[in-house]
Amino acid sequence: MEERELAVISASAGRRYFGVGALYILGVLVVYLALTSPPSGLHWQIFLLALGIGALVLGQIMWRATAYSLILTETELRESSGLVLARIEDIQKVDRGMFAMKPSNGFNIILKEPAKRVWRPGLWWRFGRRIAIGGVTSGRQTRPVADILTLKLSELSQ
Repeated sequence: MEERELAVISASAGRRYFGVGALYILGVLVVYLALTSPPSGLHWQIFLLALGIGALVLGQIMWRATAYSLILTETELRESSGLVLARIEDIQKVDRGMFAMKPSNGFNIILKEPAKRVWRPGLWWRFGRRIAIGGVTSGRQTRPVADILTLKLSELSQ
């Protein structure tokens, strides 16, 4: 039986196009620079080509990653692909303070135990006990999810 969705976070179309477009433009410009005005050393030309190709690859990875949504249910926060970011009982704290190192329009989740590393550029990442959500997402969608998670955590602690 499917759980009821409490909230959904998805990439804002404008921010998604802007973020991916910026990476593509950077990649094309750096490759163009490396081919038309090569620097004095071959190693610098190789570096510029690698940097440009890396930006193009990262743009493609970001495009694919931001096609997914994050879904908050009664028991977990998961990706629309089915990948579980965190179960509610595994969350220690939700951090969305002004000085928290968090993505744009996003928030951090601190887990009780470390989890496998995952990176979805522009949408979310998980490294150790920290999950960061945000980037090309809308603040109108991320704030309610952070609020709901905070309320659920306070309910669990009582």
